[in-house]
Amino acid sequence: MIYRKIFTLSLAAASLAACKSKPAPAAAAADAVQATVVTESTQYDSDDPAIWVNKVDSSKSLIIGTDKNSDGALYVYNLEGKIVKKVDGLKRPNNVDIAYGLLLNNEPVDIAVTTERETNKLRIYRLPEMTPVDNGGIEVFTGEAARGPMGISLYTRPADKAIFAIVSRKSGPATGYLWQYQLTGSNGHVTGTLVRKFGAYSGKKEIESVAVDNELGYVYYSDEQTGVRRYHADPAKGDTELALFGAGDFKVDNEGISIYKTTDSTGYILVSDQDVNSFNVYDRAAAKPVLLARVPVSAINSDGSDVLNVNLGPQFPNGIFVAMSTDKTFHFYDWRKIAERITHYK
Repeated sequence: MIYRKIFTLSLAAASLAACKSKPAPAAAAADAVQATVVTESTQYDSDDPAIWVNKVDSSKSLIIGTDKNSDGALYVYNLEGKIVKKVDGLKRPNNVDIAYGLLLNNEPVDIAVTTERETNKLRIYRLPEMTPVDNGGIEVFTGEAARGPMGISLYTRPADKAIFAIVSRKSGPATGYLWQYQLTGSNGHVTGTLVRKFGAYSGKKEIESVAVDNELGYVYYSDEQTGVRRYHADPAKGDTELALFGAGDFKVDNEGISIYKTTDSTGYILVSDQDVNSFNVYDRAAAKPVLLARVPVSAINSDGSDVLNVNLGPQFPNGIFVAMSTDKTFHFYDWRKIAERITHYK
């Protein structure tokens, strides 16, 4: 009985120490932009969203969100935030992205691709059915001591519509931190071929968030506690870093990246300032983007987002901004509310 008491006290002390070392997330600011819709909850840990547009009826578009856990899942939401589908049995799905028109059995299909960290694989699903088309998954970072895929963004090359997955990981080397795979359909399944390794890493924390600008041909990623790096997304254009921006603009971590397009070449890059429940906004067209605005939001401790400029109906006529919230939900924002804050920022 004495040993049991000592053990119990030790556990309590350890728990208290953990609480002290990891403070509770800050509450949303009083002037935060409020979500138009807050989704039903995931089971464990909401982490990253992606928006799929239904091109027949945009009001029936879907949001796919990861639930990051060893017994994790992909949740599929309608625009009212209701769960309409769930893909179970995933081993810590981290981030997710979407591409349109991958040729599979000579038919163009839309796909959702998620990183499955504990199996070191990409998992690929046909949209909107969410049926697997990956023959069990595509191995990534093969042969590396540091694997653990986290971030993902899908690049569709305008010239030939080739689709690539650009993948980040939990830890990696000073160069070649990201690996890029070309995705192709073969015998009814999607396969991946490694085409390059690129990207500088500061070594300060990790690289999770990755976002691609298809029209301008850039890939952006958050080198946390350092800034946002920009490279060419097309592997044929080389591996030279084109820009590093945002240094000093964030309280601690620069994280989730999403890109809102006002035209094919203009718009905004939104990057989460996770610890203050806010998003920093940068000029998409600038050679070296500078901070335009800070937009506080109701989502708490957000490190994953997506944004779209398509009319999705009366609630989102100019598009939608989606951010994960650490309370196991995703927040949907009418883009007009975000745009107003950018326009009137002082």
